[in-house]
Amino acid sequence: MAARWWRWCVFAIMAVALLLVFGVPSASAQRKKEMVLSEKVSQLMEWTNKRPVIRMNGDKFRRLVKAPPRNYSVIVMFTALQLHRQCVVCKQADEEFQILANSWRYSSAFTNRIFFAMVDFDEGSDVFQMLNMNSAPTFINFPAKGKPKRGDTYELQVRGFSAEQIARWIADRTDVNIRVIRPPNYAGPLMLGLLLAVIGGLVYLRRSNMEFLFNKTGWAFAALNYIHGSSQAQFVAETHIVLLFNGGVTLGMVLLCEAATSDMDIGKRKIMCVAGIGLVVLFFSWMLSIFRSKYHGYPYSFLMS
Repeated sequence: MAARWWRWCVFAIMAVALLLVFGVPSASAQRKKEMVLSEKVSQLMEWTNKRPVIRMNGDKFRRLVKAPPRNYSVIVMFTALQLHRQCVVCKQADEEFQILANSWRYSSAFTNRIFFAMVDFDEGSDVFQMLNMNSAPTFINFPAKGKPKRGDTYELQVRGFSAEQIARWIADRTDVNIRVIRPPNYAGPLMLGLLLAVIGGLVYLRRSNMEFLFNKTGWAFAALNYIHGSSQAQFVAETHIVLLFNGGVTLGMVLLCEAATSDMDIGKRKIMCVAGIGLVVLFFSWMLSIFRSKYHGYPYSFLMS
């Protein structure tokens, strides 16, 4: 009995010794870990202050994103922006990603909980190979703890790549809410001013007969929403509106062709040219605006769209 008790004591002492040696980190090891983490965060903060989206190669990615310790999340865009890659979608996605990163960098809620980075294929092809990645652009959230899960890969084909959609996904994965602030676009107000000027001119020409302004039926039709907000459905009137916009673009092209080939007076040809350009710009911009409202993340825009 005494021998059995003695063996149990020896086993217990050995287990405690092994636990102290291998299981519990020493104070120096803990300090070293905290020092490494502090250096990584300081480096990321320094780069972020210079450029909200950090460009990474293979070495930076492995050291700052993959290797522990890490108490921050990194949203990485894997892309191919070089001209010879001919990735138009990559350029569009990069513009939205830059808007999102700038919105976070200059937000009052900015902290070191999350960073934005990008890996270009021509600068980090080894990273693409390491992750078995063969398509771009791709957005992945590398969480503060553990490896990325299935939901940490952004569903680009489903949700599009608008900054607002990516911000919602980031909020779901990291609990960090980012309010997207887009730079001002003065093309829309200019086109609106042009439209108001045209309407004002038409009202001036009909100043002797203003009864149409008091037509309740006309204002009621104008106030209706004829554009369905989803790409899965379409109103009947929406078809006619798109047809009208295409007709406006076609008329503008006809005027431009006539201005270039007609034998009329040069002054009239200039007027036809300006009118043709105005029709093409106005109606084509409106048409793209409809597509962008229905297909979220539609990559192309033009003036008012």
